[in-house]
Amino acid sequence: MQVIKYPKQKDLEKLLKRPSADSAVIEKTVQQILNEVKKNGDAALRSYALKFDKAIVKELRVTEKEIKEAQGLVDKKLKRAIETAYRNIKRFHQAQELKEKKIETTKGVVCWRESRAIQNVGLYIPGGSAPLFSTVLMLATPASIACCARIVLCTPPNKEGKIHPAILFAAQLCGVHEIYKTGGAQAIAAMAYGTKTITKVDKIFGPGNQYVTVAKQLIQKEGMAIDMPAGPSEVLVVGDETCEPSFVAADLLSQAEHGADSQVIFVALKETLIAKVQAEVVRQLKKLPRKDIAAQALLHSKIILVKNKQEAVNIINQYAPEHLILAVKDESYFIKNVVNAGSVFIGNYTPESAGDYASGTNHTLPTNGYARVYGGVSLDSFVKKVTYQKISPKGIKNIGSVIENMAEAESLSAHKNAVSIRLKKLKKK
Repeated sequence: MQVIKYPKQKDLEKLLKRPSADSAVIEKTVQQILNEVKKNGDAALRSYALKFDKAIVKELRVTEKEIKEAQGLVDKKLKRAIETAYRNIKRFHQAQELKEKKIETTKGVVCWRESRAIQNVGLYIPGGSAPLFSTVLMLATPASIACCARIVLCTPPNKEGKIHPAILFAAQLCGVHEIYKTGGAQAIAAMAYGTKTITKVDKIFGPGNQYVTVAKQLIQKEGMAIDMPAGPSEVLVVGDETCEPSFVAADLLSQAEHGADSQVIFVALKETLIAKVQAEVVRQLKKLPRKDIAAQALLHSKIILVKNKQEAVNIINQYAPEHLILAVKDESYFIKNVVNAGSVFIGNYTPESAGDYASGTNHTLPTNGYARVYGGVSLDSFVKKVTYQKISPKGIKNIGSVIENMAEAESLSAHKNAVSIRLKKLKKK
């Protein structure tokens, strides 16, 4: 990890730049995939499964038989862990169901909002070297609570053309309706455009690599709704003299092992922490099965020494991390002043892994600085808010002249007449 001491404000933008491949090259590749799926549908999905996943996929849709078989292939201990995580996630997201009040804005004019589920939602679950069954819980649980009529899940198959049994177990537990063996940008295309087997959805959710992220951004330009741009994972840890260096190193490595394009940052408030954290990173890295991947991520990761809390907060808000860990004594200062972060983990005993799996909060979060304008996936992500209003005869009398005056000023006579005709009717009574 690169060590930077007391950086100047003018250097932060360059210093905090995320690692990325050539976006033009990625976009060109992804556009070709989108066009191919749009043109050739299922055949394109099978072709890409063979090309990218080395898998022969005859039936794209996972059968009930495969789902039942998966139940017996998941270790009982893992099943219990998934079920516990599911209960916590469900409990947290159910609490987001808020009944809104009816407001009488003017006597006789009542306005309110109600939630209505998005009918068809598509969930993308990354697979490959680390099948993320936890993401199934994070996306399918709120979708189910929202009562989405159709919940579709796409995830890449392994070389045998099968889906990881833990993904199928979690999907069944959360109430997913359809599961398909397709991954990458081609899965995004299938859900966006539809194929003979996969009917298109209304909104697409889920994290992924840079190709998946670009695919979501491109189909959004065509009018498809997405949750947010969610690419390579990242974490920023802030630590002072009260932090535990071994914990900090563990948290940094937990994100570094996601992928070579992940980025981790440690903002140190004490210079003595730098060597301690570096030593722990080296020691712990050696023991990781995915150490080669984590080591690549560490090449573009950083340790930044700052003078005070204000400088630390400045870096946090400029970087806008997906995950922020506060291993500091003065937690309240950071909670109050941090405005750009996807999810915040407070204290030495709150690892980012808790949010990834089982504390209850959602781990589908904005990356690449999008935490400046996006929040993470929540129950609200799966519904739209419909406004209602009901106006009584007294109410239209109370605000009628206001509407007439405003419509006339905008030269919209029909708008004015829609009110005037009602007021005249009431005068005759």
